[in-house]
Amino acid sequence: MSTPPEQPRAADTGTAAEHPHLAAAPEPGGPGSAPDRLPVGSGPGRLAVRKTYKLYVGGAFPRSESGRCYPVTGAHGGHLANAALASRKDARDAVVAARKAFAGWAGRTAYNRGQILYRVAEMMEGRRAQYAAEIAEADGIAADHADRLVCAAVDRWVHYAGWPDKIAQVMGGANPVSGPYFNLSTPEPTGVVAVLAPQRAPLLGLVSVIAPVIATGNTCVVVAAERAPLPALTLAEALATSDLPGGVVNILTGRTAEIAPHLAAHADVNGIDLTGAVPEDAVELERAAATTLKRVLRPRPGEDWTADPGLTRMTAFLETKTVWHPVGR
Repeated sequence: MSTPPEQPRAADTGTAAEHPHLAAAPEPGGPGSAPDRLPVGSGPGRLAVRKTYKLYVGGAFPRSESGRCYPVTGAHGGHLANAALASRKDARDAVVAARKAFAGWAGRTAYNRGQILYRVAEMMEGRRAQYAAEIAEADGIAADHADRLVCAAVDRWVHYAGWPDKIAQVMGGANPVSGPYFNLSTPEPTGVVAVLAPQRAPLLGLVSVIAPVIATGNTCVVVAAERAPLPALTLAEALATSDLPGGVVNILTGRTAEIAPHLAAHADVNGIDLTGAVPEDAVELERAAATTLKRVLRPRPGEDWTADPGLTRMTAFLETKTVWHPVGR
């Protein structure tokens, strides 16, 4: 006698313990849900990823050729980081990069240079908290004061972003001459400018000496503030991720008194801003610069970096080209 066909079995009603694949998913927000789980790699046992601060030359971040570094301490003596100690070879490499970038940067339209400076302001605005923390540690000031200084530095970029396509109208023009000629004067960039950043105001002061130099079409080699170079190196990261071509700004860290004489005497440097030099060194640097007929901007002790910047720094490294053209009939 044949057996009846087996009937379809009803759904298994066993417990989750008996059938783990039937266990219900955790409720959103409940124990075991995604928000309660630690991200992969986090936790008290995770090693800190410490930052390596390097130079900024030619749009890249090389280590110092010398292999040297020096400790950077905060206002209260705590260790913050080790910064690269740039050598004479690093300074020469930076000048080569600045010279290589000069023709392309000076040849861009003034409007385009203004756009790029504004882009730098945008990149800095997104990292305000990091800049404020670095300034507060370096200068020992309150967080809100540091944030105001960062805002002023961002605003300084915006200020100079509006000048590249206007400086020709302010500093140039038609000259009255006796004779059937047009006589026109136009400002042109000097070339490669060495900039000694101020030792105080490590971000606002730094921006205030770099922005006017590149706004007018120059390229520069900057020696960051010796005691507080970290804001300058963080600025370099913003420059590298903006539209600024590599080599337009090059940033060295180390002993100002060691690097500056090589820049002052370098034959391929066309101008030097001595803002960050101590008065005794400034005299010697000016003498060294005179051997190659450099334009020199002397330091102004006690300069208020929060004040209106005016035109002095923009016009310090400009040449005036004058063209004579006969009047046609």
